Amino acid sequence: MNTPMNTRIALTVGPVLYYWPRRTLLDFYAEVAESPADTVVLGEVVCSRRHEMKAEDWLALARDLAACGKEVVLASQALLESAADLRALHRWADQTEFLVEAGDASALRALAGRPFVLGPHINVYSQPALREHAALGATRWVAPVELALDALALINPPAAPVIGGPTNDTPVTTEVFAFGRLPLAFSARCFTARHFHLSKDQCAFRCIEHPDGLLLDTTEGQPFLALNGIQTQSAAQHCLIADAPALRAAGVTRARLSPTSRDFATVVDLFDRTWNGPADAAEAASALAALSLPGGLVNGYAHRRPGLERMPA
Repeated sequence: MNTPMNTRIALTVGPVLYYWPRRTLLDFYAEVAESPADTVVLGEVVCSRRHEMKAEDWLALARDLAACGKEVVLASQALLESAADLRALHRWADQTEFLVEAGDASALRALAGRPFVLGPHINVYSQPALREHAALGATRWVAPVELALDALALINPPAAPVIGGPTNDTPVTTEVFAFGRLPLAFSARCFTARHFHLSKDQCAFRCIEHPDGLLLDTTEGQPFLALNGIQTQSAAQHCLIADAPALRAAGVTRARLSPTSRDFATVVDLFDRTWNGPADAAEAASALAALSLPGGLVNGYAHRRPGLERMPA
């Protein structure tokens, strides 16, 4: 079926990728509970050494958000490095209250046979690959961040979406990473610790001092990347707020907004009022650019251009 051009685009608040203090996290999600976001993804996806929130804390928060009418998804780590990481994965896979997002291929076996979400770090770049994952139980696909919007329509065509789920009768929905610093890569090394001349195992949790990552400039002084523990991100904020027509044409029905430490409630509100209300896209883009968000706005990947470019809608 084709996606109508006035179909509501559901908004997903992605997992907090940074190491924030517990109180900061709880205050942030209290604000999210009052926002127009439809779905909230919870859990530590970057580094298992971050310990402000335990599994039971995330579950309690998930129940609170669900009581506020939010769909809650529990996300697994994108890079598993130990038996403890594997146990944490199975902790999510064994519970049945909430949908789980597979952070990497190691989660697929644990989740097979039940509905789950394919996270953006699972390498799905073709329709046969998406069909293979749908046969395991995937009912939602968060596309890799570097895929162009027209490529999404080839992988999961809006007129004939891939069918998946445990009963093989559920159309797989497409979600895109629509706002935030792009998560580009993970490494067994902790680059934040290395920046401070510390070992990974004795990092002193220095990443908690950088609530939006640690900016890395080129030799010419231009913002280039952001370091976030073992994760490397773009310096700029990927932003598709002016691209709603192209999203709908590609069959996208869900969009992920990645949390920032400042002005995130305004970000969610602007996306909702622009995509699902009467707000003007150009004015909303200008309003976002005027916020105190680090790195500026880009959308090159969505248009088959270098990711650092900003293309008009």
